[in-house]
Amino acid sequence: MATLKTISAQAAVKLDQDLMSKEGGFSIDQLMELAGLSVSQAVFKCHPPSKGKKVLVVCGPYVRFCGDGLVAARHLWHYGYQPTIYYPKKGRNELYERLTIQLNNLKVPFIEDADFKSTLYNSDHVIDAIFGFSFSGPIRSPFDNIITLLSSHPGRPITSVDVPSSWGVDSGPPSSGIGSDFIPNYLVSLTAPKPCSKLFHGRGKRHFLGGRFVSPVIAERYGLELPEYPGLEQVVELPVPGGESEEDEEEGRETGEGLEGGVKDVKGGFCS
Repeated sequence: MATLKTISAQAAVKLDQDLMSKEGGFSIDQLMELAGLSVSQAVFKCHPPSKGKKVLVVCGPYVRFCGDGLVAARHLWHYGYQPTIYYPKKGRNELYERLTIQLNNLKVPFIEDADFKSTLYNSDHVIDAIFGFSFSGPIRSPFDNIITLLSSHPGRPITSVDVPSSWGVDSGPPSSGIGSDFIPNYLVSLTAPKPCSKLFHGRGKRHFLGGRFVSPVIAERYGLELPEYPGLEQVVELPVPGGESEEDEEEGRETGEGLEGGVKDVKGGFCS
């Protein structure tokens, strides 16, 4: 596969605005629905219910990304999982009220702060929907403690939505402090990979691209060269430097081939 370009935090915000403009025609709930569906499909590919049905979805304070997590949880319930939501800083608007009602109707539990640690220990898989491309600045309570706990239990597979929480969108993981040792197992980039994804590597890691809603006009405007999504799929798997998926490992034993390529920056000022 050819090397894919990345899009910076600044350009990602502008692209999102373009999608929801009069010209773009999308609403925020449409984008969250498609993004959350992408995340749920990636989780199913990496961690099917046969590997464990208990999925903890950790949601953060930003509008887009906690919504992606809530939507993913709803889809996962319909796939046969048993999702649980930890949402310490709940939004107060109609959109989140509707998403919460949908999950309540499925009897998906929302846990309190006191139950987070025990629920984390008893989960089979974790979805990190805390921060996304809007993140910058210091990590404040309670998310500092949450990320520390996620980092300290590497045996539990974690899927990060768009950007691993605590990572700089353009710079990657911090060199020290909170989140410096947080490396998820799986990453679902949305719309286009961000520069930090170049630092997501290692054996067993899997990287997906989701958000099958970018028009040729938008792609050309931002210099994106997006891969084709196969068939009905809402995600496409991207190569990870030094890593192979389970399927590729099996195939590689027979063919001796592995994934090639990676991601690179978009030129022209979109990336740092």
